[in-house]
Amino acid sequence: MIKRMLQILTINNKVEEKFLRKKTANFDFKNFTKKDLREIIKAMRRMMKLVGGVGLSANQVGINSNFFVAELKNKFYAIFNPKIVKFSDEKELQEEGCLSVPEHFGLVERAQKVWLEGFDIDGKKIKIKAWGFLAKIFQHEVDHLSGVLFVDKCKELHKIEKKTDDQISNPKFGL
Repeated sequence: MIKRMLQILTINNKVEEKFLRKKTANFDFKNFTKKDLREIIKAMRRMMKLVGGVGLSANQVGINSNFFVAELKNKFYAIFNPKIVKFSDEKELQEEGCLSVPEHFGLVERAQKVWLEGFDIDGKKIKIKAWGFLAKIFQHEVDHLSGVLFVDKCKELHKIEKKTDDQISNPKFGL
């Protein structure tokens, strides 16, 4: 199924940004064989781990379909047509970054707990109550699938400064 190597789309490319800001199409299990679906999920998981991410939505790799993968503490999730059905009243302001918004991070307010519904890879309905960092990951990825980027919700946005060759080779600059 995957004829091309997956790559992460970024807002640095205007065509890619336009795609990232579009709401994804509902996932239809009839459009994928089980083998193809497993291959896509495996490739997305590999890509996410390779770049040090904890979540990756389908549209971030150029697939216009409503699903994402996430992994936290060796627990892997592949959730199709996810929907957050309830947010806790308690909010938390934390730093957040995104693979599609390279070299930037910022403060984003998110609910501390969420109740998410969707489907697993077998098309079976699932319900997950998530809190803490997992809740933040789920909110971030569901936002992606709706065309919303973390920078749209950011209270403060910061650019990560690249180190110069001199700073890298000279320890006095404090790496």
